[in-house]
Amino acid sequence: MRRIAEAIAPWALIALLLGGWEVACRALQVPPYFLPAPSQVAEALAANLPTLAAASWRTLSVALIALVVASLIAQALAVLVALSPILDRAIRPLASVIQVTPVVAIAPLFLIWAGLDHPGRALVALAVVVAFFPIFSGAVAGLRSADPDLERLFELYGASRWQRVTRLRLPSAVPFLLEGHKVGAGLAIIGAVVAEFGAGSGGVRGLAWQILDAGNKLQTDRMIAALVVLGLMGVVLHTLLEALQRAGLRWWRGR
Repeated sequence: MRRIAEAIAPWALIALLLGGWEVACRALQVPPYFLPAPSQVAEALAANLPTLAAASWRTLSVALIALVVASLIAQALAVLVALSPILDRAIRPLASVIQVTPVVAIAPLFLIWAGLDHPGRALVALAVVVAFFPIFSGAVAGLRSADPDLERLFELYGASRWQRVTRLRLPSAVPFLLEGHKVGAGLAIIGAVVAEFGAGSGGVRGLAWQILDAGNKLQTDRMIAALVVLGLMGVVLHTLLEALQRAGLRWWRGR
């Protein structure tokens, strides 16, 4: 019974909030261009579903490509940091600078460098910048989390630095890597959307462009419908990564 209640609770809360929103909009006669009722948003979602689905796939594909690229770069740099304390001191400040750099501030530069005819390249690069740090930080923390007793055992047996990294520290870093990728995936979507806003071009017809286009036409219902699709996309990706994390941790504990 408790499990049923826990499963129903979030849906009940969503239904309560939507019902209150609908009643408030109708009772107060809120103009649709200011705040449409949920029923109007649902109609806009149904009417524009093919367009929004295509736009969401464009945004998601940019985010996934950026996640893969950020993962490869972050893990390679983390291994280099683990192998060399000097590289650690050199790379970590630059990684921190990347973390705190606003995507909107550097979007125009990336668009110029990628070329105005290829805005998709700039979007991927900007999403990589956003997704990079949590994966890198998780990988570095994981590589430093190895059991000290096992470190001494490897040292006792004369293991090289590379053997320690590949056979001890990398396996120890699996939980941290999984968590870093889960956070990085969400940030990759955010980075892709923010980069699309920065591009502000119809040449990149992702969800952000749909929101901008609807806003310029005062189609608030279509704007919220695009936000609903974006939220659902994030929830689905997060759920898939949660399942992958649980499976990965079961394998890791079994090892």
